Amino acid sequence: MLHSRSLMLGAIIGFSGAMVGVGFWGCQKDKEAAPNETSSNDTTTVRKVAPSPAAPKQSKKELSTVLARVDQVTITVGDFQSRINRMSPYVRDRYTSLETKRDFLQKLIQFEVLAKEAKRRGFDKDPSVVRTLKQVMIQKLTKDEFENKVKPSDIKDPEMKAFYTQNKHMYTKDPQVRVSAIILKSYAAASRVAKEAKGQVGRTNKGFRDLVGKYSTDDTTKIRGGDLRYFKKNSTQIPRQVIVTAFKLNKTGDVAGPISGGNGKYYIIRQTGKRAAVNKTFDQVKRQIKNRLYRKKRRDAQKDFLKSLKAKAKIKTFERNLAKVRIDRKRSRRRRGHGHGFPKPVPSNPNPNSLNTSPK
Repeated sequence: MLHSRSLMLGAIIGFSGAMVGVGFWGCQKDKEAAPNETSSNDTTTVRKVAPSPAAPKQSKKELSTVLARVDQVTITVGDFQSRINRMSPYVRDRYTSLETKRDFLQKLIQFEVLAKEAKRRGFDKDPSVVRTLKQVMIQKLTKDEFENKVKPSDIKDPEMKAFYTQNKHMYTKDPQVRVSAIILKSYAAASRVAKEAKGQVGRTNKGFRDLVGKYSTDDTTKIRGGDLRYFKKNSTQIPRQVIVTAFKLNKTGDVAGPISGGNGKYYIIRQTGKRAAVNKTFDQVKRQIKNRLYRKKRRDAQKDFLKSLKAKAKIKTFERNLAKVRIDRKRSRRRRGHGHGFPKPVPSNPNPNSLNTSPK
């Protein structure tokens, strides 16, 4: 009973801002710095907190011991522990004394009192609250359905190796080079400009771009400062002799030319970048492949599950009425989810700032 009421108020919180700032939502988890972290703007060292020893196992009888009753709702030792243990160890360490436990119990009581009032006012029937509650239920459904059905450990080496073999192009890349070019229509003009490009002016990116703007006759590359972008040795977009010369340049800033493009044009080129060949082994990408296959299997399982549910449901659509739907295209400050496919999970730790009842 307590759990279902917690879900309902969590839905109300998500849309109405009427939050009861109870620690068991884990709200302090995001607000508190981790024990071994410091803020990028703070040089103060945060005290490290030693991990608490594991609590001894408790009997069902002890866990069902009543701590408080709020009308028909009972708060037990088990309820108390499950809420407080959702928080980070750093925050949980605050609640080891009888006094702080008493304070936390009051927060649980406040939660139920506010939940009751919210329901009395009809918030449990509010469309946005109902939708949020559905999202929480769907989140739990998908976790229950797929958490043990599809596991990363199910992805074995033979399957991963087969994927690697079939998709080896994804893990291998040829070497590439990038150059900027001044393109002219006569060898004599190109020779004169080449001397200038190989001198002091052409040593910097800006200087070479200025020469491109001043002399190049190719309008397409001229507007890019002469940039021919990265290309491979087998590129068909760049004249063959230009490619051969470009790959012979040793370092960024080296200039070569004039080079005959075999198309009545002459090139003066300057290397602006180089990428080495990539050839990753199976062991180097094994983890990456496992994650990829796991995500695919999970997506496929979700699709199959949804397909089976749709087959059992009576669904009738009236698509012609979609024309009556009006979309507000004004930009909103608040970004909302897309809402299609499996709904985006609703955070289980809403922001508690509306009512500051969190334990101090």
